[in-house]
Amino acid sequence: MANIIQEKFPQFDPSLTEEILQHATFHTFEPGEQLMRTGQYFRSTMLILDGTVKVYREDDEGNEFLMYYLQGGQACALSMICATRQQASEVMAKAETLVNVVSIPLEYMDQWMLNYRSWYYFVLESYRMRFEELLQTIDHVVFRNMDERLIFFLKRYQDTHQTNILTISNTEIAQELNSSREVISRLMKKLSEKGMIRLLKNAQIEIIQLEA
Repeated sequence: MANIIQEKFPQFDPSLTEEILQHATFHTFEPGEQLMRTGQYFRSTMLILDGTVKVYREDDEGNEFLMYYLQGGQACALSMICATRQQASEVMAKAETLVNVVSIPLEYMDQWMLNYRSWYYFVLESYRMRFEELLQTIDHVVFRNMDERLIFFLKRYQDTHQTNILTISNTEIAQELNSSREVISRLMKKLSEKGMIRLLKNAQIEIIQLEA
């Protein structure tokens, strides 16, 4: 396990890795399983060892809006903030694939901020990355049309999963973008006609060339 932590978090001091092994616990989440729930209070924060996690914002009616992805070598900055301030989570996280995480108790998070510069900078970098992603998401929701939001979604999905073949249905995309299946189907057809994507069988999409 020490080798996995060092591989995924090479910036950590060797002594910090040793402390993680001593005090943290390790968990596995199946696809579709929730890692955290809206309204949940945290006693620890999680580092992602491998797999892909989706972080959502939910409204009062239970509708979900995708905020960003988390993958191996990353952590959810929002869960860190909620944990340190002892506040309830305002987001929900769900495993998209099989996910392995390391859970760090709250008391060690605070202690390591003082004792390990590598942990301090890791937390700050996690905040910065998530903040930039949130700004990018807000920009597309507030200032862009649905066709631009769809392209942004497909490009982010492609980059996150490192593949040109996307396995996701129009219904799932509509849920992620808080739209309707009919609207997404119409826009996907337009993207196909422009040669930007190719619609395949079994809810698969081949990315040909997406606009920046």
